[in-house]
Amino acid sequence: MAKKSYISQFFKDSKEVGAVAPSSKSLGRKICSFIDFDKADVIVELGPGNGVFTKLLLERMKPNSKLLALETNAAFCNLIRESIKDDRLILVEDSAEHITKYLEQNGYHSCQYVVSSLPYTVFPSELKNAILDDAVKALNKDGMYLQFQYSLNALKLLKSKFDQVNYTFSLLNFPPAFVYRCTFNQAK
Repeated sequence: MAKKSYISQFFKDSKEVGAVAPSSKSLGRKICSFIDFDKADVIVELGPGNGVFTKLLLERMKPNSKLLALETNAAFCNLIRESIKDDRLILVEDSAEHITKYLEQNGYHSCQYVVSSLPYTVFPSELKNAILDDAVKALNKDGMYLQFQYSLNALKLLKSKFDQVNYTFSLLNFPPAFVYRCTFNQAK
C-alpha cells in the first residue's frame, strides 16, 4: 500500500490506525530480534496494518509454525490477502480483544509471542484492558508480548499486566518508536 493510501486510512479511521505512515522494516527487524523463532510454534500479530511485520515474521518462522493476525481495517485485510500467500498465516478481520477465541477456533490453546502494533494512545481504557487481558491469557507462561508505541504512555498499563517490562528505542522509524518487551515470572 502506498504511503498516500496509508495516510488516507489514517484520516478515515484515526481511532484504529495510529500512524500516518507504515512501520519501517527496521522497526520490524528490531521486534523480530527478540523472538526465538526455533521455539515459536504460534505467534499472534495484533494490528498488522499493511503487513510489514507480517512479512518479516513469516520470513523467519519455521515451516510448521502459524501466525494468527487480527486486523479490524478492511482495506488492510484486503491488502494482506492480496499480497501475502502463505498457508501459515491465519488472517482474521476482528478486534484484538478476541485472541483466545481465534486461537481456540484454530486448535491452539496458547502462543509463544504476541506482536502488537496497536495504537493504545487512541483506544479507550476499557478496550486497552480487554486486549491486554486476553493477550495475557493467550501467552504461554514463558511467552513474550512485544509492543511498539511512539511514546512511553503505555508503560504503566503494561507494568500492571506483566511481571517484567523492558523497552528500547528505534530511531530508524518514522516517527521513532519505543519497543516494549513484556514477560511473566515463570509461575503464571
